[in-house]
Amino acid sequence: MRNLVLLFTLATVVLLTTAMLFTAGWTRPPIHGIQSGYRGLAMDQLSTNESERLLKLANTLPEPIDKASADGDKATSVYKNVKVLTDLSIDQFNRVMLGFAAWVAPQDQGCAYCHNVENMADDGLYTKRVARVMLKMTRHINSDWQGHVGAVGVTCYTCHRGQPVPANIWFKGAPSPTEGFATNNDGLGHPNKINGSTGLSADPFSGYLDGDGVARVQATHALPVGYGAPIQQTEKTYALMMSLSTSLGVNCTFCHNSRAFAQWPESTPQRVVAWHGIEMTRDLNAHYLEALKSEWPPNRLGPTGDGPKLYCATCHQGAPKPLLGVSLAKDWPELGGVQAH
Repeated sequence: MRNLVLLFTLATVVLLTTAMLFTAGWTRPPIHGIQSGYRGLAMDQLSTNESERLLKLANTLPEPIDKASADGDKATSVYKNVKVLTDLSIDQFNRVMLGFAAWVAPQDQGCAYCHNVENMADDGLYTKRVARVMLKMTRHINSDWQGHVGAVGVTCYTCHRGQPVPANIWFKGAPSPTEGFATNNDGLGHPNKINGSTGLSADPFSGYLDGDGVARVQATHALPVGYGAPIQQTEKTYALMMSLSTSLGVNCTFCHNSRAFAQWPESTPQRVVAWHGIEMTRDLNAHYLEALKSEWPPNRLGPTGDGPKLYCATCHQGAPKPLLGVSLAKDWPELGGVQAH
């Protein structure tokens, strides 16, 4: 009798829930074959109509700018103090400047964000000096990091999306705004978007994305001799992996096989691409962004005095591929180096 009551109660709940969903106009859960977020271990990815709509909205493409010919005089023949784009024609150079104004500069400033409009050759504004380094970095990515960016490549818009400062950067000792509950002040227990709203490390990047730290959790053989990774390193590694999942909007199994996370032969091809991405991020932080430390004004530095650095979300912004895989680089040979076609 008791079992019949339980079954009747369960059936009633199911019927009422179904009725409520139909009343709301929801005939079935609109779930597709891509799972978003790090939770869940199925070797599949899932998404909803709403998550796809928001993802597309967040990855709106910029207005196109007419292509320019590489023929004609070089920009250095008419413009003074050109130090990076020396290989470009006048038309190509002007096109890149238009791209900068549209992708990076505030709308109310335009060219004046980087230039002294009374003397365009003047290097007085730090933004101009920083922009030169950013140009070098963009060309370096497109030319030398094919293992990660492939033919899609990057442009300034990939990270900036029309803003002077990309939405996703990090500083040492500066976790993102806390989320959830039970926060405290001991370095752990600060739930935020970087550590997946957990109590893990609030700064999983220091030592990994600005150094050569090795991410390790599992031993490589049973009953290992001696001590393995300390719990602090383990927790920091998990926080780093959660930030990767959130940055790309994918589940752990986008790269890993959940039965053997550490085994490369059982992982997906995306894990190799992700490895190149981590190595690329370390390279960019160490050789480009860290080199800019002396250029940043005080208001652009972090609480410990370091400059802004990038991580996966800086480019990806919640998408498995930045801008959902649309290649802007093919339309911008000016940003691919002198060997771009």
